[in-house]
Amino acid sequence: MSLTLLYRGQNVRFSMKLSKPRWLAIVGGFAVVSGFVIHAVMKSEEVPEHLMLATQPVQPTANLTTDKQVVALSAKIAELQSHVLRLNALGERLAEEANIPKEEFNMVALPSSGGPLHQEVLTSEFSMVDLETQLNNLNDSVIQKENQLNLLESLALGHHIESTSYLSGRPIGKGWLSSYYGVRKDPFTGKPTQHKGVDFAGKENAEIYATGSGVVSFAGERWGYGNLVEIDHGTGYKTRYAHNKTHLVKVGDVVSKGQAIAKMGSTGRSTGPHVHYEILRNDKQINPTKYVYRKPKT
Repeated sequence: MSLTLLYRGQNVRFSMKLSKPRWLAIVGGFAVVSGFVIHAVMKSEEVPEHLMLATQPVQPTANLTTDKQVVALSAKIAELQSHVLRLNALGERLAEEANIPKEEFNMVALPSSGGPLHQEVLTSEFSMVDLETQLNNLNDSVIQKENQLNLLESLALGHHIESTSYLSGRPIGKGWLSSYYGVRKDPFTGKPTQHKGVDFAGKENAEIYATGSGVVSFAGERWGYGNLVEIDHGTGYKTRYAHNKTHLVKVGDVVSKGQAIAKMGSTGRSTGPHVHYEILRNDKQINPTKYVYRKPKT
């Protein structure tokens, strides 16, 4: 590389040679300086809106999810409040029927409580999902208690249960007794096993009847039984009707003797259409055979 300079009116020419590493150092230094300049300029100017939208990270949807969960929890709380109001009304009616003074049995007033004041702030150990699950369980429990209070109200107000709760007769209109109470050969394993009821075989969809008046204490699916209806007859007696195809009653219903409560089926651990009939005394199965053949009270 040669340069020409003007020195005291004369042109002086000389040459300068640069090595490759020096050229790279010069170019690198120029690039670094240029980068600092460009960065300073961009920082001082406003970034265009379209660039802002392109470069800004997408906001998470956590707030939206939380809002939905709060709405769902609020709806559950409102449902619980309506159930509590009905429970209060039922309790007051029962207390009035039993001649219990209102000051001794106040359903509206909160129970007395107390304890030392703690200043520390407590944080919940449950997530929103956990709280929603617990609220659902509480709602189911309140509904169950409401059904039980309805049952007590039915008994307290006298729905002609006492005179017709005497257990007698068969739970079917047409059919035959296909399996007795006691030890028998299991139809699935072939091994001896205890059969804690009697079976009445018949046609699918044939009606199944209550063998005594009472209140339905269970109507749903239970392992082994399939679709099961359980009736509480008071004085420690209950009857069960299992393997039903469909149910005609629900928990809390007051049923009379001879009322159709289900349709015969083969649900659960069953080999064909029949009803498995049990009688429980103080929550223990007893032999129902003598009850099947005894005459009803007149």
